[in-house]
Amino acid sequence: MNKNELVVTLESQTEMVPIMERALTSVREELRDDPYIIEAVKVLQVGGYRSSIGSFWNAVVDDLRNKIMFRSLKLFNDSVELGRQVKDYEDFQNFVNDDQLIEGAYKIGVIGWEASKVLKHAKETRHIFSGHPKSSDPSIIKVLSMMDDCIKYVLNAEYPSQIIDVNDYVSNLAEQNFDRNVVAIESALGDLPEIYKNELANRLFTSYIHPQSTSVLRSNIEFVAPILWRVLPKTIKIQTARRVDQEIQKGNSDITQSAFGFIELVQNQGYLSVVSRRYQTDPLVKALTAAFDDFPSENEAVKALVPYASLIPEELMGEYVLSLTKTYIGRVGSSARWNRTDFFADGAAIYIPDMFKTFDDHAALYFIEGIKQSDLLRRRIQPPAKLRRLRVLGDIVLDKISATFQERKFIEALCDESREEEFFTLTR
Repeated sequence: MNKNELVVTLESQTEMVPIMERALTSVREELRDDPYIIEAVKVLQVGGYRSSIGSFWNAVVDDLRNKIMFRSLKLFNDSVELGRQVKDYEDFQNFVNDDQLIEGAYKIGVIGWEASKVLKHAKETRHIFSGHPKSSDPSIIKVLSMMDDCIKYVLNAEYPSQIIDVNDYVSNLAEQNFDRNVVAIESALGDLPEIYKNELANRLFTSYIHPQSTSVLRSNIEFVAPILWRVLPKTIKIQTARRVDQEIQKGNSDITQSAFGFIELVQNQGYLSVVSRRYQTDPLVKALTAAFDDFPSENEAVKALVPYASLIPEELMGEYVLSLTKTYIGRVGSSARWNRTDFFADGAAIYIPDMFKTFDDHAALYFIEGIKQSDLLRRRIQPPAKLRRLRVLGDIVLDKISATFQERKFIEALCDESREEEFFTLTR
């Protein structure tokens, strides 16, 4: 309803009725015979502005209560400090004031932030002019403005979606017939308030690592958890990742590995603590080092390190970069089976360039340090085929380093075939 239009057309009382009729057609259809709204219209026509405000506010309160009950009474009780549980409509009447009602409706997603602010102002309008008979008389513009806000933010707003019961949802995950429809899952999880997202994320983590969880439950969690993680706020992602530290301290290696498996499942490794990252990557880096020239073992070791490529702790970085470099270069040899002399771990070589793409200046320094300090690596890059493989890694590093990188000359010499002699001079 256009408020400027009202100022022009309200010059005569007879024009009030069509204006009200137009306004009331904006409420949801099922509310057009609402007794509170009908009463507000009746008293407004005869100049009962105070009563009209009170009746219209009652319609708003009634609609908010019903929407909250539809969305989730449990969530409302968890979100608002009342000192008691609201179990039915009568409890709203007896124990929940208007401020608590608006606050709870906002917290559980029945109304938005803007609506909560506007409704608090509308509530004050009702409190001043309908609750205090000695206040000044409200103008028709004041009445219709308050009604317009209430229609826009509540009485014309559709019911919110219902909130899933977390207990029921987790129980359903254990069933073989759980519905793996992505649309259904996104609908159920995407609209969850933060308090429920937090509870569900932690329940999924707990269930996934529990030693008695069935394969059906774990499989369904593996399907659902990545969808939930897309809509989680950062604080919950961090809190869940930090739970890995707690499992490490308990000393059960199987459960600890399940915890890391969950974090990898939802691609949440970036929020792991330094302790967790070192716990997981230290044996993986050591395994890669020990697998040197054992191509099948190198393939497995590199693949296991892929999820942690950007998370290697400082104390492991030198060994990690050198082992990756030596694995990618491989060795020169001969084979009765293959007509080739250039050998390397084919499976590992697929991943290593992308792992180098996570490098920064710090990791690039370790790359250079490894080339300069490893006699074995320097010997192996003497053949042109092996130097070309090293140059592939050098090109990636050159693209990642900053303009002020202190060893840029070394990387540029490596990447330029015409500066090969200069490069080998710099490695000494």
